[in-house]
Amino acid sequence: MPFSGPLPDPSAPPGASCRASIRGRGWRAGVYGLLALAVLALGACADTRYYWQSLSGHLQLMQSARPITQWLEDAQTPAQLKQRLALTQRMRSFAVTELDLPDNPSYRRYADLKRRAVVWNVVAAPEFSLTLKTWCFPLLGCVGYRGYFSEADARQEASELKTQGLEVSVYGVPAYSTLGWMNWAGGDPLLNTFVAYPEGELARIIFHELAHQVLYVQGDTMFNESFATAVEKLGGAMWLSKYGSAQARGDYADFDARRRKFRALERVTRDCLSEIYRQPETTPTERLAKVQQKAAAMQEFRDSYRQIKEAWGGYAGYDQRVANANNAGFGAQAAYDELVPAFEALFEREGRSWPAFYDAVRRLAEMPRPERTQALKQIIRTMEKHSG
Repeated sequence: MPFSGPLPDPSAPPGASCRASIRGRGWRAGVYGLLALAVLALGACADTRYYWQSLSGHLQLMQSARPITQWLEDAQTPAQLKQRLALTQRMRSFAVTELDLPDNPSYRRYADLKRRAVVWNVVAAPEFSLTLKTWCFPLLGCVGYRGYFSEADARQEASELKTQGLEVSVYGVPAYSTLGWMNWAGGDPLLNTFVAYPEGELARIIFHELAHQVLYVQGDTMFNESFATAVEKLGGAMWLSKYGSAQARGDYADFDARRRKFRALERVTRDCLSEIYRQPETTPTERLAKVQQKAAAMQEFRDSYRQIKEAWGGYAGYDQRVANANNAGFGAQAAYDELVPAFEALFEREGRSWPAFYDAVRRLAEMPRPERTQALKQIIRTMEKHSG
């Protein structure tokens, strides 16, 4: 199954397209054997069909990848793609030398999947809650999403969840991390689904996925994703500051300003909905009031977005997200946003030293989950107190 990947930014461009090769049959047969054994072992405790599509989908991805050096030496590789791939390798080296991220085979190969997303994630939440439904997996623990290599399969799962009265969101994921478990087989590859992103976003997505190989805590999606998002933000800013062109820095500044404005609006709406959902609904009158308040909050969200969009000159990159907004979508975004300020403050507290920062995060990871979350929120409160 897909392990961990960032939410897509709706304004990111589609990936470049190029031909891909298939690796040798011996390697394929050997891994198929391992996958078959894994699926059989998992079948007693979970949906065998789901695990098989996940494992076989990942295998197909791995088979489609080949070393960056081969793409660069291939006369049939488009010049624009060669430039992007060369750029990713400079970013990959920067990740090791400047950010102390793992130096391993991941992101040293490239695959063209000939589709717009590598996987499609399904998230779901109740009518009056932003807490995501969770699925539990061996090794990974419990997570608030279920990933599919087929969009049709993801939407079928979404339809079934809706019959249970849940609000559901399906979104394409441009990349995901196997947490370093597949480095023995070549590591996680670069993909056409994100290689054409603007320079700042390309750097961020590589740094985000590598951060998951530094640390991953079973069953705590918010901790894992907020940590990786903080690394991508800090690392991406450092990359652009040191190596980005004036054009790249300017484009990214505009791009990121819109994103920050929109996510701030999402946070305000999440807080409003959370307050509404805390109210009792023991009587039909109370339930009706909650329904009406929720509808009003969602309408205010849409109205505020229209005002922001006008200030942007009609930029429509977030239109679809607003049109499909629901508890599931808000809950999923919270996992990537909620604790990021705490990790950024922790980085500053550790003297902007990456090794010291990672050590501090590892110490937090050793705490029981409630204490860990509380410690991070206390960092945020302390930061807000000093800044105020």
